[in-house]
Amino acid sequence: MLNRSGSSSLLGRTKLRPFHGAFCLRNFMPSVHFVYPPSPLFQRGEDRCQSNISASTATTVRACNDLGAGAAVLRNLGYAVFVKDYQTEGLTVDDLLNDLNNADVLFVSTTNATVFDDLKIVRTVKTKFPNLVVILKGAIFFDPEDALVARLDLIAVDYLIGGESDFIIGALMTAHYHSGAYPDGILYKKDGRWLKTDFSKWREDLDALPFPARDLMNNALYVRPDTQEPQATISTSRGCPARCLFCLTPHISGRKLRLRSPESIYAEMKECFDKYKIRNFFFKSDTFTYDKNWTIRLCDLISQSDLKGKIAWVANSRVNPIDFETLQKMKQAGCWLVAFGFESGSPDTLQKARKGTTVEQNLAAAKMAKKAGLKIYGFYLVGFPWETKEHLRQTADLMKKINADFVELHLAAPFYGTELHDLAKRDGLIDETVLGKDYFNAPTIGTNFLSIKELQAFRKKTLLKYHLRPSYILKKLAQGAFHPRVLKNYARFGFKLLADCLKRSA
Repeated sequence: MLNRSGSSSLLGRTKLRPFHGAFCLRNFMPSVHFVYPPSPLFQRGEDRCQSNISASTATTVRACNDLGAGAAVLRNLGYAVFVKDYQTEGLTVDDLLNDLNNADVLFVSTTNATVFDDLKIVRTVKTKFPNLVVILKGAIFFDPEDALVARLDLIAVDYLIGGESDFIIGALMTAHYHSGAYPDGILYKKDGRWLKTDFSKWREDLDALPFPARDLMNNALYVRPDTQEPQATISTSRGCPARCLFCLTPHISGRKLRLRSPESIYAEMKECFDKYKIRNFFFKSDTFTYDKNWTIRLCDLISQSDLKGKIAWVANSRVNPIDFETLQKMKQAGCWLVAFGFESGSPDTLQKARKGTTVEQNLAAAKMAKKAGLKIYGFYLVGFPWETKEHLRQTADLMKKINADFVELHLAAPFYGTELHDLAKRDGLIDETVLGKDYFNAPTIGTNFLSIKELQAFRKKTLLKYHLRPSYILKKLAQGAFHPRVLKNYARFGFKLLADCLKRSA
């Protein structure tokens, strides 16, 4: 292994030559470590939501697909790769340091809320390994404002990836080790300044990407919330045509819906089932039902395969476009739960947030899903700049009317890159910066009419009232009556919710 003392990279030190599509130096192959660092427990691969798992009512940890995908790309190019989710495994910085003894590149997936913690860890790492190449990947680095970059201590970081890292990482490594042109979607240092490449393009060929390197991932960490069985995350599409002013997806993935082929998705499911014995899946897509013909093609492919009756899956959907036929097909193909972003029970909020939906459509979608035999996960959002107590009351009323099996009530977070950020900044509702904040950790100082304490109190009160309804408790008892493990997990989530809400009220 090369001595790390000296320059911060192989550039200008040694000429590399091609080797099976990559390169070698005598027997040297760069080792790239892909990690979720040992900082707070967040949904990192989900750049849209970046959910705080610890503070959520029912959200479970999803697989580290962004790490596995990057590792698969580089492995195919001849690199040595390593993947570890330190946050979910409950490991420490010392564990990370021990694993980095033979590393040449560190790839860290970060979030808006954890970036300060992650950078502290990176600085510790760089102190011990000063010549380690450090790459930080996260949605906040998608075409960022200079002011955002200036707020962060990036002295220990060499590259920032804000684009689609699986399409970028191979070209970035080639550029780094061969002094080639930098790929689109990144920031790099030059003469002490951060420079950006082009962020305006998105790749169409999703089927060309390799499946995540699940042999390097601890698949047992990522489970279905009710049964605790292993659950794989499969990306089915990217991009969203909607124009919700609070959502990052159109910013980081484009407004054009880019779909993987049903055949490619099925092949990945089959690999998970045959090779890793995984029978539960989360289809990662912001708009799984947006293209009805594609959705039905995928469902029919699953239903006509040898996976029929052997697998179960969940997916996100808008409440429009949606119809009963599609939901029936999903149920027949193994779908057991559909997650809807209902967001609000206020017509005013739905209109101003440009959700493109109505309260009536929310109710109709929930009714159709229940009729199709699907469970519902309902997402709601309060705390927009214009909201008053009446807006919040309307949302609480809708939550009771829909009566979803699982719910999450978020406080609107004005992430960088969203129009909500610009609006909250204009109205003076951001206290210094939204960096380091999330849906639960005071993302703003409140609305123009309500304080952040009032919003947090509303969330606590509403969630407690929702989950402590006798009808809801009886429903959960009935669902778990013949499934002791399910009943146990429902009880565990219930006690966690109660404890968290009481703690926040103290």
